[in-house]
Amino acid sequence: MPAAAHLAAPIGVQVVLERKDGHVLLLLRHNTGFFDQLYSLPGGHLEANETFARTAARELREELALNVPPEAFRTLGVCHRLSDTHRIDAFLHCRLPADAAPVNAEPHKHAALLWASPHQLPENTVPYVREALARHWQNPHSGGWFFETGFPSF
Repeated sequence: MPAAAHLAAPIGVQVVLERKDGHVLLLLRHNTGFFDQLYSLPGGHLEANETFARTAARELREELALNVPPEAFRTLGVCHRLSDTHRIDAFLHCRLPADAAPVNAEPHKHAALLWASPHQLPENTVPYVREALARHWQNPHSGGWFFETGFPSF
């Protein structure tokens, strides 16, 4: 019997950046070819020799011109999803530093920034982001979650 092929899935890191009032920052994607015109969280792909927290810190620097140290992040959960390919996304949380003011540092990729209540997200929010936020706010002290989405039923 031939050996099964191993799957190489891209790994993304999504950041739940929370303001003091409990609102989270969403970015309206555009010109990327992936989930354009939908709101998503700041984040991006894990690069070689990066931890999830270092990826989160780098992405906040690149996308929002924020300097948040890696130790400010805590892991919320993981999503394995079937989209254009198999993908794995880690969701990390951090509070917006009191003296920080995020800006759209990548206007070629994001049409707008929006602070939204995690309980009242825009209709055009990426579905797996919506589910991740719902899981966190349903039980914010659960110690982590995992879900899979987009796979066919058998």
